[in-house]
Amino acid sequence: MEKSTDFLIIGSGIAGLSFALKAATLGDVVLITKKSKIDTATNLAQGGIAAVLAENDSFEMHIEDTLSAGAGLCHKDVVSMVVNNGPERIKELIALGVSFNQQENDPTHLDLGKEGGHSARRIAHACDLTGHEIETALLTQAALTPNISILEDHMAVDLLIASKVERQVKKEEKDSCLGAYVLDCNTGSIDTVQAKTTILCSGGAGKVYLYTTNPDIATGDGIAMAYRAGATIGNLEFVQFHPTCLYHPKAKNFLISEAVRGEGGRLIDEKGNAFMLKYDARGDLATRDMVARAIDTEMKASGDDSVYLDISHKPADFIKKRFPNIYKTCLSYGLDITKEPIPVVPAAHYMCGGVITDKTGRTTISNLYAFGETACTGLHGGNRLASNSLLEAVVFAHQAFLQCREDWRKLKTEKAASLPPWSSGKAERLEECILITHTWDQVRRLMWNYVGIVRSTKRLLLVQERLAPIIKEVEQHYHDYLLTSDLIELRNIVQVAQLIVKSALMRKESRGLHYVADYPAQLDKNNTGDTLLKR
Repeated sequence: MEKSTDFLIIGSGIAGLSFALKAATLGDVVLITKKSKIDTATNLAQGGIAAVLAENDSFEMHIEDTLSAGAGLCHKDVVSMVVNNGPERIKELIALGVSFNQQENDPTHLDLGKEGGHSARRIAHACDLTGHEIETALLTQAALTPNISILEDHMAVDLLIASKVERQVKKEEKDSCLGAYVLDCNTGSIDTVQAKTTILCSGGAGKVYLYTTNPDIATGDGIAMAYRAGATIGNLEFVQFHPTCLYHPKAKNFLISEAVRGEGGRLIDEKGNAFMLKYDARGDLATRDMVARAIDTEMKASGDDSVYLDISHKPADFIKKRFPNIYKTCLSYGLDITKEPIPVVPAAHYMCGGVITDKTGRTTISNLYAFGETACTGLHGGNRLASNSLLEAVVFAHQAFLQCREDWRKLKTEKAASLPPWSSGKAERLEECILITHTWDQVRRLMWNYVGIVRSTKRLLLVQERLAPIIKEVEQHYHDYLLTSDLIELRNIVQVAQLIVKSALMRKESRGLHYVADYPAQLDKNNTGDTLLKR
């Protein structure tokens, strides 16, 4: 079946929903999400959203903190644009119904938190459930907006690109995106969805790794589709490992917010010794790359399965009020964080690289935008500063809307192209799901063991060799069997894993989140730049 819309948005997190609410003032919006609309990384975000909101803070300080964390790879013009837009976007979220914590003695001011790498308190938060608060508010507004249709259990298979659907593209013109093939996960049917503008907001790729803080939906779909379509991809070697994921046999990927360290939590070993000052003068408030690497080093040296994060020296009432979700969740596993330290380990958390965009979210393919974790905008560089991700999402959603509004008069008059329907050919139903689950597990273990916090050229070459037959096998499955969401996700996971390894091999230095034992030094800042890949 062929459908058409003005805007096709792939992903229902803060980036996609923020853009949808604005784009609906221009035309019809179809937003697809492969599971429930609330199954997003945004919904799980604990810490908050960074912006200059205090009198003792400044745009210059926030810019400098971001540049410092980014290890010399941030694009300064992008950093300045995002930081300067921050306060206005926070006001916008509040107007949409987001309830950030306010100061008890002065409810006219927000209660701002502090996290690693920040030189001032600037994290607007809703206790430790900020993402859920934002997601709920945006979904409520979207439900009240007539021009927005949200399709749950719908997954993009591949982008429709002009040059690949028998539409002539002149050599001097950029290729353009015409929409996407979309799988209805409930019926198995694949629709051709034509759109004047397509937006990739499908989140990150944490599920490429065995241990991750990400939800199950984070399979790198947007990055993989954009790469296959011919868009430029950048900086995939910079995978951020969150230093503190709860270590418990029954806990699945529960993150212990960086805000715990921001409020005085200390990292200690099994004997109770604090260790962060051995690695960084900022101690427990060092940036995530430094903390994750320090924990990894401590665990390898001691042979212990985890380290510990201790905030039990703080008043119990303060802990319960500031971190109600963390306190409640840990207690459900028999851990009372008001009395004992929390066992923690690093886990894959955030993709700093992604689909290359300009300052308005436009990719290298016409009519295709990307923002949120799917994109590489130039904000994060080699390491994301804590709580800059939600900020980036709302700022780029706004910038993209302004660009679309400027282009809208021309776009809305363009004639619809004749697009081919999806063809399954002689594909058969996949009866043995073990073909997918086994391969998925293989890839994730390979990536965790060989492409983790500390890398080596030998291990990277080894995993590249081992991925080659897996890639070939998965492509064969893709052609032989009727598509399911699991098979599409596996294809995307393998694609992104391959690109991460290729990017890591290209960068012959240690910088930010990319640490290679063979090249421990950081090259001169003038001799390095973004790692770019194009099919």
